[in-house]
Amino acid sequence: MTSATPQRAATLVKHAKLWIVPTALSGLVTLVLSLLYMGGIIAPNDHLDRLPVAVVNEDAGTPLPGQRENLGKQVTAAVTATGAAKGVDWRTLDRAEAEDQLRAGKVFGALFVPRDFTASVAALTTRGATARPTLTVFTNPGLGSLGSSMAAQINQAAAAQASANIGKQLAVSPAASAADPTTRLLLADPVDVKTRVGQPLGRHSGLGLSAFYYTLLLVLAGFISANLVHTGVDTALGYADSEIGPWHYRHRTVHIDRTQTLVLKMVMTAGISLVTASLLMVGTITILGMDSAHEPLLWIFSYCAIVAVGLGVQAINAAFGGIGQLVSMFVFIALALPSSGATVPLEATPGFFRFLGAFEPMRQLTGGVRAILYFDARADAGLARAWVMIAIGFAVALLFGFAMTRYYDRRGLARLIPQPERDPRPDPV
Repeated sequence: MTSATPQRAATLVKHAKLWIVPTALSGLVTLVLSLLYMGGIIAPNDHLDRLPVAVVNEDAGTPLPGQRENLGKQVTAAVTATGAAKGVDWRTLDRAEAEDQLRAGKVFGALFVPRDFTASVAALTTRGATARPTLTVFTNPGLGSLGSSMAAQINQAAAAQASANIGKQLAVSPAASAADPTTRLLLADPVDVKTRVGQPLGRHSGLGLSAFYYTLLLVLAGFISANLVHTGVDTALGYADSEIGPWHYRHRTVHIDRTQTLVLKMVMTAGISLVTASLLMVGTITILGMDSAHEPLLWIFSYCAIVAVGLGVQAINAAFGGIGQLVSMFVFIALALPSSGATVPLEATPGFFRFLGAFEPMRQLTGGVRAILYFDARADAGLARAWVMIAIGFAVALLFGFAMTRYYDRRGLARLIPQPERDPRPDPV
């Protein structure tokens, strides 16, 4: 029996068919990834749509001479009137409601008009003026540094416009015409704008990014561990080759149908997730010192999130076979990252990403992690929705995975392959 002549790379590289599939797939995946990742961040201001921002008017002053409303009402009306055109969802609230929505992560920022605003403006035209009128901008870094920064810029622009409009009113007053040049310059832009943090974060919160990176770790932990289980089980049961360095071997094939294989992989995924969830918290909280006030809840949430992702990966691998890892990579990572709303608010992304954000897992998990880390684990801060979506993810993974494997089994599409001629190793199970 003669052995085949070994081929040389220089000969094989000339075959066009060898290039077609990897070139086409690599190019297509790269193009899609570039559109997904860059398409969501290129121009957030151009895609701004209903970014929630609160405006609070506490002005109790009497209207200036010749005006029907005090300046606080005028500022609030002018701000809310331009909201839709600028892509902002201005929410007119009282102080208690605005502070509650800041604590719940429901608004990206707030603009406060104080009780003495009209009185302070009126005092500028008299000798009794003691301070400039003030509008206060509150930020909410727990919703992400970019989103909070965008809201702050929007509030500051609104406050600056309000100051300019008030300055025009003061410019035609008798007191302004008799004032010295320095006072007239002050009256042209009379309002001082101050920026404060509405919902402070701890020093070890990554300036509001720790929730995003922790969520990313949850998804990666579920994705990687599930694929390791998938490959490890297939290798141990003799359905895939094992190659470590120059050593290659295949175990004797264990007769098992697709459904029972999926059961085994899902059970192992759930078991291993106990370890990954625990070590994830050890690394981030114990070793690195990440701020976290609800650690038991965070561990339970982390475990359930990792399991949900892992079961989803196993279901996709069982349904799609060899390309399952590529499909699950798109489902849990490629499509999930730009639609997570963690770095760029969904309200500042194109409509396609807002559509994905309604069901993509990373968006749901980000809301839950943010609620636990930044918003006192409030259910209305995104935690309740996250739990519901985790439960739905469990159900979808189980139904889809076992529906596909049962279908394959009923059709007789077994995974059995020819046995190797000689395998000195004992059966793995």
